[in-house]
Amino acid sequence: MKRQTDGRKARGEKRRAEIIDATLRVIERDGVAGVTHRTVAAEAGVPLTSTTYHFDSLDDLLIATLISCARDMATEVYWMIDRARSRGSRGAEEVASLLAEALGPQRGRTMAEYELYLLAARRPELRPAARRWLDVLTSMVRHDDEVAFRVFLAGIDGLLVQGLIDDEPPSAEELRPVVDYLLKPR
Repeated sequence: MKRQTDGRKARGEKRRAEIIDATLRVIERDGVAGVTHRTVAAEAGVPLTSTTYHFDSLDDLLIATLISCARDMATEVYWMIDRARSRGSRGAEEVASLLAEALGPQRGRTMAEYELYLLAARRPELRPAARRWLDVLTSMVRHDDEVAFRVFLAGIDGLLVQGLIDDEPPSAEELRPVVDYLLKPR
């Protein structure tokens, strides 16, 4: 017997995803301070009641957006790791390219994600969602040295933050030697 998909559930999930995507666009444009149910509804092109139906509070909306960002980044990193392993590479070239993309064409999204992460420092209810990214990454990447891995992650965070305040985003070629250094066995 073929199982029918519940059309209402699928439409609800699609609407929820549209609202989350709109939230990220609002944060890119106006920062977290610009996020209200009204601004997100307008950005998504949905009635205000849709945002309040799917997300009881702004914190619920921000948590869902953080989780979505973490999932998207984890997927991107997973495929990057897969490509590096298939070429027998340590991944410096791939990581440098990913960082250059995050600081160039995806700069607005990267700023929005960091703004959400920093908001979690002030709002404890957002912290589990913000930590999810590190948890996912830690579970995906094989590492023998926990300290070296943490240094690598801290270095990547530092490169991203520094790149966001640069007038011109660094290129993958400029980032590669730093990433290579971070990946060196200790």
